Amino acid sequence: MSAKKETLGKTVGVVIAVCLVCSVIVSTAAVSLRSLQQANAKLDKQTNILEAAGLLEADQSKDQIAATYAKRVEQRFVDLATGQYVEKDADYDMYKAARNPDESIKPQPDTAGILRRPNVASVYLISNPDGEVTRIVLPINGSGLWNLMYAMLAVDSDGNTVRELVYYDQQETPGLGGEVENPEWKAKWDGKKLYKDGEVAIDVTKGAKASDPYEVDALSGATLTSNGVQNTLDYWLGENGFGPYLKNQPWKS
Repeated sequence: MSAKKETLGKTVGVVIAVCLVCSVIVSTAAVSLRSLQQANAKLDKQTNILEAAGLLEADQSKDQIAATYAKRVEQRFVDLATGQYVEKDADYDMYKAARNPDESIKPQPDTAGILRRPNVASVYLISNPDGEVTRIVLPINGSGLWNLMYAMLAVDSDGNTVRELVYYDQQETPGLGGEVENPEWKAKWDGKKLYKDGEVAIDVTKGAKASDPYEVDALSGATLTSNGVQNTLDYWLGENGFGPYLKNQPWKS
C-alpha cells in the first residue's frame, strides 16, 4: 500500500512540476511577444492611414512606412460634441474609450450599430511637403452582416470630397460583403461628395450612376453589407459623429 501511495505521490508531483514549467514558459513567451505584437499593431495602423492618405507605395519597408508617417501625418483628437480639438495622450485609443461608460455615450439612435460612441475621436491630418493639410483621415466603424467593420475615410481639405474609403478589419462573406476591400470598388469612392445643402447626401445604391457625385454602386449580392456601409457613413458624418468637425474645419485655423 505504501508503495502505491509513493507512486501516486510521485505522479502528482511530476504533473504539478510540468504544469508549473509550462506556466512559466507560456508567461515568458507572452511577455516577450507583447512588444512585437504592439509594434505590429502600430505598423498596421500606420499602413492603413497611409493607404487612405494616398501615400502608401508598393514594397515599402517598415522603416519607410514609419518615416513617411512621421513626416506627413499628424494625429489630433476631436471632441465630437463640439467638433473642436482637445488634448489627449498619444496612446489614446478611441475604440477602447468607447467601451468605457465614463468616456463614451450610447448613440441615439444607433444607426451604425456600434452600441457606444467615444466622446473623443482621433483624426489624422495629412500634409504636403510644404505643411499644408491636404486630406483628413477619419476612423469610422459600423455593423455589417456579421460583425463590426472598421475603416478609414479620407476626405479632402474641403471637408466634403472623398478620396479613399479603406476597410481594414471586417468579417463579411468572401466574394460578397468582403468586396469592401476590392480595389475596384474602393476606386469608385474617389471624388464623391458627402454633403449637399449641409445634409449627408452620399448614397450607396444599386445601379448608381458613375457621373452622379453623390452615388456609389452597392456591392453586388451583398445588400446587408452595403446597408451597413451606408448606415456607418450616415452616423459618422452626421451631427453625432464627425459632422460638427467637418463643418467647423479647425484644420484651417
